[in-house]
Amino acid sequence: MSESLTLTPPHYDKLGVVHCGVIREGTVTCGGDIVQLEDGDQHRFDRNGILVKRTGSDYSFDKTDT
Repeated sequence: MSESLTLTPPHYDKLGVVHCGVIREGTVTCGGDIVQLEDGDQHRFDRNGILVKRTGSDYSFDKTDT
């Protein structure tokens, strides 16, 4: 089962029980971890297995149960 969430800055929501958000353009947080993303970049948060992808001002958070 997979869950997904798409946010724009400055918005926050939950993906399952994990808080995710876009603090400002290029800065995202997930479960307390913060990373910087350029347009087209992606990052997997190791602690919770959530992958975030940036496309312009849209940030997609995806969690897939394995």
